[in-house]
Amino acid sequence: MGHRHQAIIIMTKSKIRIQDFLARMPLFSELTERELDHLALGTTEVNVARGEMVFRRGDACMGFHSVVYGQIKLLLVSPAGGEKVVRLIGPGGSFGEALMFLDKDYVVSAQALADTLLLHVGKEVVLNELERHPGFARKMLASLSQRLHSLMADVEAYSLRSGTERVVAYLLQGARQSGATHSFRLETSKTVIASRLNLTPEHFSRILHDLCARMLISVKGREITILDPVNLRHYQG
Repeated sequence: MGHRHQAIIIMTKSKIRIQDFLARMPLFSELTERELDHLALGTTEVNVARGEMVFRRGDACMGFHSVVYGQIKLLLVSPAGGEKVVRLIGPGGSFGEALMFLDKDYVVSAQALADTLLLHVGKEVVLNELERHPGFARKMLASLSQRLHSLMADVEAYSLRSGTERVVAYLLQGARQSGATHSFRLETSKTVIASRLNLTPEHFSRILHDLCARMLISVKGREITILDPVNLRHYQG
């Protein structure tokens, strides 16, 4: 798989803990204890240190990953060395399902943005569960469909929305997801977020500065406070 880290193969003594992780993930929430037993037998723990690569473009895809804790970025690297962040994945998120079904190599690279624990679920055990459990098949289809919908939303945003509209939409979403009223912490560095929004870091910083000057938000490091949510929404597009 091209991993530079050593995967920890699940042993019987750790299977119950791994099953607990699996059971908390949306994809596996309908599985019975016995079905989780089968799934755990084909699942591997992968500990990835911050900055370490999980896999690189062109590596073989032999299953898919789910994030237990930490954060992963999927990225493309240009021949000149430029980086484009395709997706950020936090706890409960998964990646690699589509390529697993297509028998394709990875078309992106994956890197840990923080110390991360992944579960790598092998292709063979996934196919076996799909045959046995219609509910699992439905959730897998829903996950892939959601991924496609997100991709189409990205294409729409890059094509039809201005940079300011993209940033404002990101900030409002971050505030909603944090559960806080108007304050939250950026999930990763501003450089990574800028790449995710298809902006240069300089353009991203200028937009934040302009929103601050208009008294719509305040920024302190990675801490964001939305001062005027009503007027900020007018910039969402």
